[in-house]
Amino acid sequence: MVDMFPVLRVLGMLVMIFASTLLLPMGVSWWTRDGIWFVYLMSMGATVSVGAWLWWSFRVFRRELQPRHGVMLVSLVWLLLPLSAALPLMLAGHYLGRPMTFTHAYFEAVSGLTTTGSTVMSGLDALPMSVNMWRTFLQWVGGMGILILAVAVLPLLGVGGSQLFKAEAAGPVKDAKLTPRMTGTAKGLWGVYAVFSLACTAAYWAGGMSLPDAVMHMFTTVSLGGLSPYDASFGEFQSPLLEAIAVAFMLVASCNFALYFVALRKGDWRGFWRDPELRATLGALIGGGAVVSLLLWAKGVYAPLDALRHGMFNTISLASTTGYATVDYLAWPVFAPVLMLLLSGVATSAGSTGCGIKMVRMLILVKQARREMTRLVHPRAVQPVRLGDAVVDNRVIFSVLAFMLVYGATIIGLSMVLLLTDLDPVTAFSVVLASVNCAGPGLGSVGPASNYAVLTDFQLWICTLAMLLGRLEILSFLAILTPAFWRR
Repeated sequence: MVDMFPVLRVLGMLVMIFASTLLLPMGVSWWTRDGIWFVYLMSMGATVSVGAWLWWSFRVFRRELQPRHGVMLVSLVWLLLPLSAALPLMLAGHYLGRPMTFTHAYFEAVSGLTTTGSTVMSGLDALPMSVNMWRTFLQWVGGMGILILAVAVLPLLGVGGSQLFKAEAAGPVKDAKLTPRMTGTAKGLWGVYAVFSLACTAAYWAGGMSLPDAVMHMFTTVSLGGLSPYDASFGEFQSPLLEAIAVAFMLVASCNFALYFVALRKGDWRGFWRDPELRATLGALIGGGAVVSLLLWAKGVYAPLDALRHGMFNTISLASTTGYATVDYLAWPVFAPVLMLLLSGVATSAGSTGCGIKMVRMLILVKQARREMTRLVHPRAVQPVRLGDAVVDNRVIFSVLAFMLVYGATIIGLSMVLLLTDLDPVTAFSVVLASVNCAGPGLGSVGPASNYAVLTDFQLWICTLAMLLGRLEILSFLAILTPAFWRR
């Protein structure tokens, strides 16, 4: 059996660290005098109490985490932290006369922390600022991952973080160290994240947003989350300038943050632009936006400039798994929203704040397919799979193939479960795809002009499971269900 006691001890620390995030909405509540500051204080007290109990109960188990411990801890964190995040939503709803069920509150919290951006809440414009600040701040915290932040903090408390970092890091290649110590790597990544966050806030503010709006939309832009404090999403502003700023930062956040860190550390950006995944990511996002813009113009939906504006913004938003919307793009020719949703699975880089398959996996699959076709013609040819100048190890290729198999099976399986509930096929398939890719809006009845409140509780739990599987990259979570995981 996996020794759970060291895991529970570290889990207690992480829960207590997460409780400190409630200071932000509590401060906003006090500043705006919305009368619900005590909701956040109560939630913080409950969260700290649970975390302290876990830590105190297992405080003597001070061992370095092993790989299986890391997988278990990551899964527990993404399952349990939404409970804490949901608590202020439920309490605030009770005191505001807008009660939320546990299912809705947990769904909203998971959507926030996984940076999915789906919501079951309406009337967002009338909510207290502290509630919207909490919803959007959850996405910022989840964007880079509370666990990677913890890698920088836990060594100070006597807990090594290398296995935690490897379990949380996205993409098929997880072992490369950017600095000699994992703590330095985590601090460096969060430093880059913080710099982009400050720059995004300043740009939105200079572009005409109020400071609170700039902060909240920064939270959900650099995290590629897409939650908004307005029912009209980004369309609330109707500003080409703000949309251009959002597009710029969505493109930035869709690329590997490790590349920024290395480039800034070395002061040399030549390697940054030579990275094949980065070029493919930007090509897919900008190229997809260009295709949709040309389609909107050719079909007479918009004049040329409006077609470019709406096509580029909404395509890059959905393809990058952000999920902002300025118009109801389900009214466009059907090719456009389907392409946008499909791009959400591949158009972000490993090491970015996006989810989905990741572009590096798609590149490896394409190159592997090309190698197999070459072998049909030249059976004795030696043609290794390369990414840039590096040869991809066969173990990585096998891992990618296994991931793609499980990814496809997950989408088909969960879609079939939703079809059993009599959900229409378009909505069923799109909500699963959008949830696994952590993209937010889907097609059918959960498009940008609607939200997930139209689904039943059971359907919402299926979507919640899909979001968690997508955030944990499926294999990490499913590994826990295998008997081999629990053997010594």
